[in-house]
Amino acid sequence: MKLPRLRTILLVPVVLFALFYLTMLVVVLLDDRVAEPLDDSEIDPITVAIFGGSGTAGDGILKAALASSDIEKIHVVTRRLTPRMEQGIADGKLEVSVHMDYLDYSAVINELVDVDAVYWALGISSLGVDEETYGMIHVDFPVQFVTAWQSVSKKPEYSFHYVSSSDISEESSAMWAREKVRAENALFKLAEGSNLRVIAYRPDYIGPTSEEAHIGQDLLYWFFAPVKSAVRATKIGQAMIEVSFRPVEFKNGDKLYTGKTIRYSEAYEARQAQNHEDK
Repeated sequence: MKLPRLRTILLVPVVLFALFYLTMLVVVLLDDRVAEPLDDSEIDPITVAIFGGSGTAGDGILKAALASSDIEKIHVVTRRLTPRMEQGIADGKLEVSVHMDYLDYSAVINELVDVDAVYWALGISSLGVDEETYGMIHVDFPVQFVTAWQSVSKKPEYSFHYVSSSDISEESSAMWAREKVRAENALFKLAEGSNLRVIAYRPDYIGPTSEEAHIGQDLLYWFFAPVKSAVRATKIGQAMIEVSFRPVEFKNGDKLYTGKTIRYSEAYEARQAQNHEDK
């Protein structure tokens, strides 16, 4: 094969990807949708619980919660402590329950009676994991928790925020994609006809917090962020906080993809900035 022809073959996918990327960038630039900030006077601080706080998404969600004036108290249920958790305990805003059996919550559930919202980021990568184990962690763990939580909560309105994933469907050839959909459907069904709202977040690439990210993760984030195919874990947490206060706008079964997650994190930030100026 002649070199010019080989070069052409190699360049074709690069050019096509570049065109696709530029098209997506234009679409993002033309998208002027925004989420209007809430009136801060309507916000009564809430109590939340976070599961998976030691992972990539959970660490960012915890960081957002610790920094938020909207949250009065945080319960973290975890297998291990992290420096961020220890700092939260020292600051007096966070309580930690070290828990090992995520199919049985009898040891911790009574501590969560006062919780208004649960932010669930517990999970593992599908690499090297069989379907049964993956399904147990991503489906059975949260389903068992929500079942236990519903049995003790007396809240007139409460919400469960589940970190799912983009590009998932029941017909997918990928095991993890089918299991994520199964988790969403099971959780939505549990909440039907009750005071509970289950909201699913379907991010593309999740960028770790600045404290936790290594250079490779930062490069991936900055490559995909311009076309809104990446979101910082902290922004997922901000969006969860914002959505927690919007029961009329977000109903059980709603899903937020990356772009919408970013919009509501921006609404949260705008409200916080305005509140800071007013003070």
